[in-house]
Amino acid sequence: MEIILQNTGRRFNNDWIYRNINYAFKKAHTYVITGANGSGKSTLLQTLLGFITPSEGQITYQLNQKFISNEIFYKHVSFAAPYMEIYDEFNLYELLNFHAALKPLMVNQEEFIRLSGLEASAGKPIKYYSSGMKQRVKLSLAILSEVPVLLLDEPCSNLDNNARRWYADMLIKYKNDKLVIIASNNFKDEYPEAELFIDIENYKKF
Repeated sequence: MEIILQNTGRRFNNDWIYRNINYAFKKAHTYVITGANGSGKSTLLQTLLGFITPSEGQITYQLNQKFISNEIFYKHVSFAAPYMEIYDEFNLYELLNFHAALKPLMVNQEEFIRLSGLEASAGKPIKYYSSGMKQRVKLSLAILSEVPVLLLDEPCSNLDNNARRWYADMLIKYKNDKLVIIASNNFKDEYPEAELFIDIENYKKF
């Protein structure tokens, strides 16, 4: 999978968040979008995801050298962010059944629960989980989905030191040849084995 940006920019009202991005994100690489809080990292990530429409330029998606439409890109991508909502009325078993009906997972249900480290709480409604446990669920669903693109926004939010090590191990082991894009506040724990860095500040010089 490739995501190709051509003269892409996004503004809110009269203020440009970023502009003139020409870049190709390619499979089997890990990219990190860096910048200060409020700099536009999440906006760029959500634009790549298709949640936000560019104000100028375009984004195209290419899978196996064939272009795919924006409307079906969601089938090929998984996403996790601390602000992302999950169905917290479900317990973990129910959430996995719901998710698997939309996107297949790389492991079976029992292995998923073991890898997430949430065996003791799998039968509880997720609304009773701590913020760190909920983040584990979101990250596990994103990393273990059988899709070619993985987008993560500040993945270590709400994670303690042990959970950060868990996340790094999971990402390294299961990213395979996916295209991985991570928005980060420069916490090195968030992007193990990253190769390519994009400073959002470089696209604010209009």
